[in-house]
Amino acid sequence: LAVAMAGCGPGGPVVKIGFVAPLTGDQAPHGQDMLNGAKLAIEHAIASGPILPGYRLELVALDDQRNPTQAVAAAKKLVADPDVVAVVGHLNSSCTMPASAIYHQARLLQITPVSSNPKISRQGFDTFYRTCATDDLQGPAAALFAVRQLKATRIFLLDDMTTYGRGLANELKAKLISLGAAVLGHEGITQGDKDFTPLLTKLKAREPDLIYFAGMFPEGALLIKQRFDLGVGGQFMGGDGLFDPVLIELATPQAAEGIYLTTIGSDVHLIPTAQAFVHAYEARYGSIGAYSAYAYEATSIAVWALTQAGAKDRQAVLAAMKRLKDYPGLFGPQNFDQKGDSLIRDIGLFTVKDGKFVFLRTASWD
Repeated sequence: LAVAMAGCGPGGPVVKIGFVAPLTGDQAPHGQDMLNGAKLAIEHAIASGPILPGYRLELVALDDQRNPTQAVAAAKKLVADPDVVAVVGHLNSSCTMPASAIYHQARLLQITPVSSNPKISRQGFDTFYRTCATDDLQGPAAALFAVRQLKATRIFLLDDMTTYGRGLANELKAKLISLGAAVLGHEGITQGDKDFTPLLTKLKAREPDLIYFAGMFPEGALLIKQRFDLGVGGQFMGGDGLFDPVLIELATPQAAEGIYLTTIGSDVHLIPTAQAFVHAYEARYGSIGAYSAYAYEATSIAVWALTQAGAKDRQAVLAAMKRLKDYPGLFGPQNFDQKGDSLIRDIGLFTVKDGKFVFLRTASWD
């Protein structure tokens, strides 16, 4: 799927930025929101052009179906296309992890908008960057909020056994233990499962005052709904993978009311530097998805690196990226550390009130 072009006529030379996320399947709402953000970034870049004189700029979007095998296949396809000079993707850490090795081998710049597992940047790949905070910040922030604000002392952990889910749950667990909270149990569920009644029945008997789920919104919604139907007491909290309006719809507003979640950044609606993006996105696509702004940011930075490189050359684009300093991004001046991690490290706290996500505040993790 090639979605945006500019510059010369249709027959002229082309330079491409790749994009990969789940565009079909149960996590497609997240992927489509990301794609909308990327498309808008390309449009804005073209409007303020020129990007690379004499070239059409194209965004090539591939679907990894949230499947690591598909992610690797998509990465290989992009690497094999000599017109691709950078990649924005993937959504899931379990997809970004194996794909990142392929981009690194090909010396192809990769910027993930939202894959938050800290181990990805610890592989030492100088081709890897990300525009979001990591789970070694999100987990502790959630733990502090649960213990200090929600006064939770008996906590049961669930995760979806993916790179993201298990990683986030483990970061949370370590901080909970250090804060003296009792972790009553830690169990895994499988993505795609539908019936969590036996698990929740077992959990109910343990009488936790908080259930925390590290995973994605399709399973999160079912857990919330079935927990409500079974009358399991206590609070419910999750990570950024739950942050999609579809969660409230699937769980039902009644069951989702009062749940909490952390996100890998603050509320984009409240950031002064993001207001032009907010207005443009909402005018074009309606409500902003959880990851739309991050995909916009990642794509805009990839285009910036291409413009700075001044050539359709992967090495030159990568070299330009390494020179980035104080990029005027949506979330303020954007910089990256030696591992490629963003130095903007906000974690947001949200609750569900009257069928909508409501921003509470930026959380601390220490």
